[in-house]
Amino acid sequence: MTPRSPATDTARNVLGPDFAGAVHIPGDPGYDEARTVFNSMIDRRPAVVAQCAGEADVARALRFAREEELEVAVRGGGHSVAGMALSEGGLVVDLRRMSTVDVDREARSARVGGGATMSDLDRATQPYALATTGGRVSTTGVGGFTLGGGSGWLERAFGLACDNLLAAEVVTADGSTVHASAQENPELFWALHGGGGNFGVVTSLTLRLHDLPAMSMALLLFRPENGPEAVRTYRNVMESAPDAAGGACIYITGPPEEWVPEAMVGRLVCAVLVTCAGTEAELREVAAPLLALEREAEVIDAIPYADLQCMLDDPPGMRNYWSAEYLDGFPDEAAAAFCAAAATMPVPSGSQHVLFPMGGAVARGPADYPLPWRSSPWAVHPFGVWESEAGDEEAKQWVRRVRGDFVPWASGAVYLNFIGREGQERVVAGFGEHAYERLSRVKARYDPDNVFHLNHNVKPAVAEV
Repeated sequence: MTPRSPATDTARNVLGPDFAGAVHIPGDPGYDEARTVFNSMIDRRPAVVAQCAGEADVARALRFAREEELEVAVRGGGHSVAGMALSEGGLVVDLRRMSTVDVDREARSARVGGGATMSDLDRATQPYALATTGGRVSTTGVGGFTLGGGSGWLERAFGLACDNLLAAEVVTADGSTVHASAQENPELFWALHGGGGNFGVVTSLTLRLHDLPAMSMALLLFRPENGPEAVRTYRNVMESAPDAAGGACIYITGPPEEWVPEAMVGRLVCAVLVTCAGTEAELREVAAPLLALEREAEVIDAIPYADLQCMLDDPPGMRNYWSAEYLDGFPDEAAAAFCAAAATMPVPSGSQHVLFPMGGAVARGPADYPLPWRSSPWAVHPFGVWESEAGDEEAKQWVRRVRGDFVPWASGAVYLNFIGREGQERVVAGFGEHAYERLSRVKARYDPDNVFHLNHNVKPAVAEV
């Protein structure tokens, strides 16, 4: 049990009269649900969960936290693998009630509430045959995903999610609301392109949308012994593929699906996913070398983008531990190391060992954003997912071992949304040293007391005397 502090006892009275959302404190019927995040390893008990209904609620909650000296966490989708959406004994600014998505078809843009998930966004834009780069899991929060950079299936065609950020509304630590765009507060706007939640609570984002009249995918399953050939072939395909093509090589536990041979269910499988922002015919042309390989099962079809986004959703209640390395190249030696690392992946489990192709519009995006990893052509993402506490050490060791295996090809840069707490050096590597210094100056202006520190933290610059 979390001890009831004076702040806990007064939270409902102080926030309640004009608070349009809901306030949950320990002992409330809805408290445990309000503090549950997707990574079941995280079990923190905030003093107050303020489920905000609008900007005024956010500002009121932040002022209350400052007055009561409560540590602040900000929750959108709750998908931070390190559990940064929760504060032990502090106050959670919960944005989940702020999930509205308004699509402007003519302007090809969407105004997205700070608590919206990828599913909220994708389902809202799909009727207009419009889309923007989203996360690969439908329950991911749009806000944290975009502010951290935003890597997804459409990135080679449309750029990273943050490349499509047109404007944002930000409530700062003192409760003020700031509009950030290329014209207003441009330095803050720059910082929101990869700088994460360091500068305030982003209550809404306006995102550029792109025409997406067709989407297709091919998911091919190979026996592990045929994995090396499949991985090398996928690499060769993607090195000359059009920007519309994407996907991944993924070692997984064979799922109990009708189309999966019984002999592969519950066992290690090499899956190759080819995505295409185009028709099935265009997909088949790109994937022809892969389709020429011997394989055990396949699904090839046109698919609505919003449905593709749900395809790899994690089941609820699982334990998670992830990391990543971004690579300067992926030669045959790296491909062999990738396949060898899969052999030690805990199976059966929900874990995934993933190789992502980068390039395309990602590599062509603005070079000055705090995203040094965007120039890497490949990324390896060991994604540990398992059920019980008994598997913790095995899964963590596997993830760390995979990271170590790829140091010879690693650029040193890393997409911070893909990792947990790995130390301040990794945080700086995620932004780049020069960009980190610039972010630090922005931080000093908008959050000089580092109220928003439950993130991949940028420390405020110290004023020169």
